[in-house]
Amino acid sequence: MVIAAPGSGHGKTTIAAGLMAALRAAGHRVSGHKVGPDFIDPSYHALATGRPARNLDPFLQGEDRLVPLLRHGSEGVDLAVIEGVMGLFDGALGTEGYASTAHVARVLDAPVVLVVDASAASRSVAATVLGFANYDPRVRLAGVILNKLGSQRHEDEIASALEATGVPLLGALRRNENVHAPSRHLGLVPAAERAADSQRVLPELASWVAGGVDLEAVVRVARAAPPLTGPVWTPPGDFAGPRTVVAAAAGPAFTFRYTENVELLASFGVDVVDVDPLRDEGLPEGCAGLYFGGGFPEVHAAELSANKPLLTAVADAVGQGMPVSAECAGLLYLCRELDGLPMAGVVDATAVMTKRGKLGYRTAVSLADNVLAVAGQRVTGHEFHRTELTPGAGPSPAWGWERMADGFASASLHASYLHVHWAGYPELAERFATHVRAYAQVPPRG
Repeated sequence: MVIAAPGSGHGKTTIAAGLMAALRAAGHRVSGHKVGPDFIDPSYHALATGRPARNLDPFLQGEDRLVPLLRHGSEGVDLAVIEGVMGLFDGALGTEGYASTAHVARVLDAPVVLVVDASAASRSVAATVLGFANYDPRVRLAGVILNKLGSQRHEDEIASALEATGVPLLGALRRNENVHAPSRHLGLVPAAERAADSQRVLPELASWVAGGVDLEAVVRVARAAPPLTGPVWTPPGDFAGPRTVVAAAAGPAFTFRYTENVELLASFGVDVVDVDPLRDEGLPEGCAGLYFGGGFPEVHAAELSANKPLLTAVADAVGQGMPVSAECAGLLYLCRELDGLPMAGVVDATAVMTKRGKLGYRTAVSLADNVLAVAGQRVTGHEFHRTELTPGAGPSPAWGWERMADGFASASLHASYLHVHWAGYPELAERFATHVRAYAQVPPRG
């Protein structure tokens, strides 16, 4: 089932994660999925379900991969809970709702539960629900969960009005500041950055949802979804030779990484070993590549800069030709400076925080052969940051889109702001893995 809302700010992330946790506590095996490119909300899904975070995005992965990826991510579970993005019908601008929650729900033929913030309305909520139920008959609105109610009288008034819509009321939740997730410049704070607090809040969140939502009715909604048909997505690689290790940036500063990207590397003979650039002082034994994904290095810049041993180890490894794939936060870590603080100095650029963010889907093309892509390779990706680079005389740009160039790329390095979901482009994972395995065969230098 899909958990959606009329717009952002209605509480769908809190309620979706709470539902996952409450259903799991009730004995169900649950998988969590997120519509769109977001990395932060899935971090709470993983905490609530005990399973890897998953995304479903027709723009990044291709519409035909949504069902296979859902089947892959929900193997062995009883219920798949899919959190929507923005408002139910909001997609990429100028596309008539492409990549919206409604688009994904239609492709999956999944029932939708609408979360509505009722704090500033009563009977008008019913009009909102009726409009969403009738706007697109291809989308099955199977129920409503009211959020931020003020009193029993408030709930009763809305429940009475909802009866005329024919949309079942599945739950009603009072305001509860104890389960609120803090936000900052790019949305919610990832679960990994507040791990202890998140673990503490999770049981309370599950109890709050279980106390106000009819879980049995929710399960009936999910079970009413028709069976998914079509293949299960599996990573295409079947490498059977000696395995190789890449170090992946992890920990509080590097929390953005698509699960399928790691699974793809594994299928091509490359195992990912996490390294926390805040605390670890060296690369893992046998390391033959670096995979530095996204996160919030700007929040932890002083600590990252203070870890000189790892910065030196990364710079030395890249200087010796070790393959590296870096996205957004990884790019910033490889720069000479971030907000005036020294970083690895692998690429000749400085980065600073700005007041305006860059956010949106991109269609990009590789401008030259490099460690990740061949010249002319087209990809779809997502840009999501509030930093800005001042480049020096670094390598060639990594991607080009809309008359601009992004990042840096060479035979051994690819560092860019663009996040790419490799399930949509498995050839990128294969090419990077091939370079990593080749580097592993090179005798140590010096």
